[in-house]
Amino acid sequence: MQALIDQEVIPHDSVTQEDVMAAGESGELKVHSSVSRIPFFIIHALCLVALFLPFHWYWVGLAVTFYYIRMFGVTAGYHRYFSHRSYKLHRVTQFLMAFLAESSAQKGVLWWASHHRVHHATSDTPEDIHSPMQKGFWWAHVGWVLSGRYDKYDENLIRDFAKFPELRWISKHFLVPPVALGVAMFAGGFLFGGWTAAWSALIWGFFISTVACWHGTYTINSLSHVWGGRRFETTDDSRNNFVLALITMGEGWHNNHHYRMYSTRQGLRWYEIDMTYYLLKMMSWVGLAWDLREPREERPQAGKQQGIAA
Repeated sequence: MQALIDQEVIPHDSVTQEDVMAAGESGELKVHSSVSRIPFFIIHALCLVALFLPFHWYWVGLAVTFYYIRMFGVTAGYHRYFSHRSYKLHRVTQFLMAFLAESSAQKGVLWWASHHRVHHATSDTPEDIHSPMQKGFWWAHVGWVLSGRYDKYDENLIRDFAKFPELRWISKHFLVPPVALGVAMFAGGFLFGGWTAAWSALIWGFFISTVACWHGTYTINSLSHVWGGRRFETTDDSRNNFVLALITMGEGWHNNHHYRMYSTRQGLRWYEIDMTYYLLKMMSWVGLAWDLREPREERPQAGKQQGIAA
């Protein structure tokens, strides 16, 4: 029988600002080799190759499909599972979720989740690594990644998942999932319609959808702290934004999330569309996920920042 994930070892809500400030001083920092900044811009430029290939709407459909498939990996995997542990998975399913998340080419799950936990511990303070309130739009959107300053992560902040050797391996070899997807796109396109279709599938299904997924994800760092409404009074400037919620499958309900960080569901009202939560709920019906953490009832003193439930 598949081993279950131990959700009680070092709950990430124990990550405090003191832990973050001490990161790197323990000698436990792990180097996470960054992808060169040059390939980042080359991948953007390769999207222009689509202008020289025959256009068909099914290529657009392919790009949109793999945008949302991988956005689900980002939101359900990188964010709600590995960063916040808001639900549980079997060990095999956990690895597959990590593979899906990393197919978006946003580095390893341990790197991603560790830095996200730092963000929540220091949100919109000078120690926040990607606050638009502190360093502006471009830095929050992508500058912090390209700078190379954050290519390391403190394993102590993510040791609840770093204890799994398969997650350490996939996080270290984070290029394996996107390269595998790119090869599959090219091969599938070739089988579908020869060399031209192979290049079209690669450009639309991989490169264009990857760039779109990057910037869709980055909008949460750069825009969701400056654009939208605030239902809850939190210690940061997080906002709720319907447009960003559609783009990111529910992540746009960012003020809700910062108020109820432990919750699997980020769209707290019936009209707040949260496709990630709906899909995770369906997974729970067939036993692929369970113990989806629901938001607590609002209390009379609502408005104060709520901590992450133990």
